[in-house]
Amino acid sequence: METHPTHLKYPGDADLRGLLRFQPDEGSIWLGDRRMVLLHTVALGSLRQDLISSMGPEHARRILTRMGYACGMRDAEFAKRLRGDRPAAEMFLVGPQLHMLEGAAKVTPLANEVDLEAGRFYGEYRWDHSWEAHAHRERLGLAEEPACWTLLGYASGYTSAFMGRLVLFKETVCAACGADHCHIVGRPIEEWPDGEAHRAYFESDSLLEKIEALSQQVEALRSSLEPASDGQLVGSSPSFRRALELLRKAAGTQVTVLLTGETGVGKERFARALHQLSDRREAPFVAVNCAALPGELIEAELFGVEKGAYTGAHASRAGRFERADGGTLFLDEIGEMPLAAQAKLLRALQEGEIERIGSEAPRKVRVRVVAATNVDLEAAVAQGRFRRDLLYRLNVYPIRIPALRERTGDIADLARSMLGRFAALHGKRITGISERAMQALHTHPWPGNVRELENLIERGVILTAQGGAIELEHVFPEAPDLHREAGLGPRGELADLGSREQRELLDRVLERVLGSGLSLDQLEQRLLESAVAASGGNLSAAARRLGITRPQLAYRLKRAAEDGANPPA
Repeated sequence: METHPTHLKYPGDADLRGLLRFQPDEGSIWLGDRRMVLLHTVALGSLRQDLISSMGPEHARRILTRMGYACGMRDAEFAKRLRGDRPAAEMFLVGPQLHMLEGAAKVTPLANEVDLEAGRFYGEYRWDHSWEAHAHRERLGLAEEPACWTLLGYASGYTSAFMGRLVLFKETVCAACGADHCHIVGRPIEEWPDGEAHRAYFESDSLLEKIEALSQQVEALRSSLEPASDGQLVGSSPSFRRALELLRKAAGTQVTVLLTGETGVGKERFARALHQLSDRREAPFVAVNCAALPGELIEAELFGVEKGAYTGAHASRAGRFERADGGTLFLDEIGEMPLAAQAKLLRALQEGEIERIGSEAPRKVRVRVVAATNVDLEAAVAQGRFRRDLLYRLNVYPIRIPALRERTGDIADLARSMLGRFAALHGKRITGISERAMQALHTHPWPGNVRELENLIERGVILTAQGGAIELEHVFPEAPDLHREAGLGPRGELADLGSREQRELLDRVLERVLGSGLSLDQLEQRLLESAVAASGGNLSAAARRLGITRPQLAYRLKRAAEDGANPPA
């Protein structure tokens, strides 16, 4: 059993302050990998009042307690990652320290007994300056019963996640009732005589959760087993919707379709969707990657071989055209097809018939051809690598599929769809994608398009612990921190940290400066002179370099000159 005696000071919180990052240029605030937001307590108080007025105190308490409970559970993950090598009681105090850092209340531990192995816990804490007690009194006046529901939910959620069992906190003294502070006591719910009556405040309906989880698994499995349809083409951005609308209009016709777009945009998925939307959906869908087949074999693969046509042809074999008879033949990377095969393909498209290698008897085929390419076929024609007449025959109905960077608004929906599919495939229960990870997905340039996103999500699912959320390090383990950030200084002030590279460079420069023996005044003078010199004597430009105004620069230069003319005695 580890205890935290009364009035014992907290461990240093530099590790916690280091998690807090402000990115004003990006409009975001981060605590570790979680996105945060600054809210007016007046607004939270108004929400609290509206909930109580519209739903009654009991239902309002349930909602606010569960909100706090969810926040506490997430902070417990931080505690274990951040101070996993510390003693249990010290590791546990991350929660109260984070609660203070987040502006909830001043937390003073009076008793903090933590025994992780035995699952025993007892805690008493004093809260000063509870935002919730203050908001309640401001909006509703003095309360008859303790009213810090959100904060109690946080304490219970944090401790429950930390201990691996439900821990119930009760408020024995509350500032909302007129006291000068709040006082809370926490122990496992079984140790409270009336504990079961409070369980509903912290747990959502387990049956509904199970039904929802099963529903998600069924949907994910169905999507992974069923052939693609337009319902599996996820996206609502204008460029994507235009491509999808063209696909739907072509589905009811027999027109040859040419799908264009960068590698990885999902051309085969579009082709499968076209097949499923057409009246050929009951017939085969056959896909051929023209770039993956050796030039000497592609004709045999497409058109078939008669027995004895060449050495090794011990039996007759139908080609892809015959296998796709009545259905759809998808020719991916059509721009890589050899010229000889292009001539036979043109005849098949024009005449609706093919000849097996080694046969002179034509065979009728009823095949809809869908071709796809990521190269400029007009340029290939100009270079003599592609037949112009074949291009004209294929390019009857072109559909350009936009790159993922052109439809970033679809990334969240795509990622969630892929998450469900891969979670079912790998037998994982994943709660979602963290906000930090999702923001990184939105800002990534996506050279590999949707295929790259699929790979990252699948990797994230594999790396994420059972029941956890995909974090930034799961999808971008070596992602550089390129955003300008501000964090908390030693006195709680905001300090611009710049990028990680800038901070590392600054650290090296400072180390050398401190070892040079220069005084602060000398350093400032050298910095001012360097900025002016680098700006060609233009004071306005030099001031911009230094992040100050021109009058401020002029004043500092004048002061430095005077100090130089009048050295200290």
